[in-house]
Amino acid sequence: MGRGVLDPDQPVVTADDLGLTRGDGCFDSARVVTAADGVARVVGLDDHLVRLAASAAAMELANPPDQAWRALVAEALQAWSVPGEAVLKLLLTRGREWSPSGCTALLTVVHRGPLRSREEAGSARAVSAVTLSRGHPSDAFVDAPWLLGGVKTLSYVVNVAAQREARARGADDVIFTSTDGYALDGPTSGLLVARAGELLSTPTGGTGILESVTVEGVFAAARAEGRSARHVLVPVADLYTADGVWLVSSGRGPAPVTVLDGRPLPSSPQLVALVARLAGFAPDGTAVDG
Repeated sequence: MGRGVLDPDQPVVTADDLGLTRGDGCFDSARVVTAADGVARVVGLDDHLVRLAASAAAMELANPPDQAWRALVAEALQAWSVPGEAVLKLLLTRGREWSPSGCTALLTVVHRGPLRSREEAGSARAVSAVTLSRGHPSDAFVDAPWLLGGVKTLSYVVNVAAQREARARGADDVIFTSTDGYALDGPTSGLLVARAGELLSTPTGGTGILESVTVEGVFAAARAEGRSARHVLVPVADLYTADGVWLVSSGRGPAPVTVLDGRPLPSSPQLVALVARLAGFAPDGTAVDG
């Protein structure tokens, strides 16, 4: 921010930036869709900026004004013309160690691949997962705001370590669990469960999990169609008998979990198609806001 579009090999962060040395910062990621004519747009930018601002406020970071972020995004999209899908990442750190009153604000755009159809967003991107303990009960964050529950911080080393453990066990991803037996979320995704005609997801607040923009979008679309969608703690044992389980993120959309801890899970094509549509994937592969 303040420098504009730069070559990807040009340095932008100093060696004493607190985001680098302490992980003292936050970020948010959104899906970018670029049409064949080279026009790019961000899906759900408003919601991602709101979440970034909430993370910054919780960390007492000097977040730039909303219009400054929007101007930077617009500048980046004007320079981006690669057809298909990309991930936009907004990053904010506390800045240089010896100038704590400042901040470092930047964004990146990384190509992900061609546009996905509704079917590709579901069954073709199915994943296997393992359950791994987060090491705390489901209410650990109720009276501990200093633990930064629900904040998308730059300190993702535990999440990355969990994903390495999943690969070591022959799985693609992770569903974190609490010590009192509930499912939480994934290292880089929200959890969505279909059970008895309802869509369920883990509540934020005391659980410490981050509110998922994509899950909230699915819930809003489901409720608009008269479907039941609510936040509730789901026992880990219920995942194995649910009608469907998804790990949901802005970048990859809803990924059905078809194997959990080596056990096959139900994966109805009709449910997969429904959740993909509710998440904003039209039959022609284009993204639909809201």
